[in-house]
Amino acid sequence: MLRRLVLFDVDGTLVRAGPVGSAVFDTALEAVLGRTPERQVKMSGKTDPQIALEYLELMHADPACLPEVMAHLEKGLAAAADQLVRHGTALPGSRELLRLLHADNNVVASVLTGNIAPNAAVKLAAFDLDRWLDLEVGAYGSDDADRRVLVPVALGRVAERHGVELEPEDVWVVGDTPRDLECARAGGARCALVATGRYSRDELEGLGADVVLSSLAPAGRTAALLTA
Repeated sequence: MLRRLVLFDVDGTLVRAGPVGSAVFDTALEAVLGRTPERQVKMSGKTDPQIALEYLELMHADPACLPEVMAHLEKGLAAAADQLVRHGTALPGSRELLRLLHADNNVVASVLTGNIAPNAAVKLAAFDLDRWLDLEVGAYGSDDADRRVLVPVALGRVAERHGVELEPEDVWVVGDTPRDLECARAGGARCALVATGRYSRDELEGLGADVVLSSLAPAGRTAALLTA
């Protein structure tokens, strides 16, 4: 009987995309505006539309360009999938943890990510992690630019796909930034923060997460925590 939903952030939690993650924004903006930004915006924990809108504001461009930028962002990452493999990596414990959760009939594991859905799929497939995740019930930056509304999106998709009405307290959000915690709390979910992104364990401690981990490894320990 399904009783737990575990939603993973992608970048900094399951994988590290390397320089490709930011480069595709430059490529998309240049394709639409004919120029690249003079500086990079901070991306950690933000949704792709949120990042793109910040770039458009920085570049004094019309926010109505957002759909076109998103289309080029999707196209650009798909074309750079081989670079993800060469320059990125799956983070410690991620593959084994997802395998363990996938084998547990009481759990559905998916993602809650700022990536638009096609780009999340590309990043996960690059490191062969997609096989262990039910991406159909995930929640993405393409669903809403505001990450804080995404837990109910995933719960709704679980109900539709699996016929089970889980409660927010049945959900763990696993991420690497304060924004993941904000998202979890807004949705009534529990939160595990992992110090494998841009924030150190010391920076994450004290934010109020249910648990803070140095990494997802050892996978057995983390799986036990998320399924208890």
